[in-house]
Amino acid sequence: MAIINTEQGTHPKKISTEFALRLASFDPQQKITVITLLNTGDTANNQGKRQTRAERKTAIEAMQKSADRSLQNIEPIIQKHDGQKLADKPDILGSIPIEITVAGIKSLCESDSVKAIMENQKIKLSQ
Repeated sequence: MAIINTEQGTHPKKISTEFALRLASFDPQQKITVITLLNTGDTANNQGKRQTRAERKTAIEAMQKSADRSLQNIEPIIQKHDGQKLADKPDILGSIPIEITVAGIKSLCESDSVKAIMENQKIKLSQ
């Protein structure tokens, strides 16, 4: 696993280098909205063949259960860093938006229950 070095330390590469550099310029207690991709393990188990409807339903349920477990694992981090979930539960892809401090983002990066963290940015359409 790659490590990102910033002025405020190192952490596993679960965020982009650009985002890590922006975080380094913020106060550790500043709140940021992020999209957290939860670790769902190897729930896909698709071996290149087309799945039946029942197999797809089973795979989706397994992924959602795994994402729910990962969310339960990071709840203490969210609470410790004065964060809040911006959705009731992870979506079908295993992601959930969270508002949390910069220090909290760094703690989330250290969790095995988190696959990646993306900065929640507005998309600007070019005219």
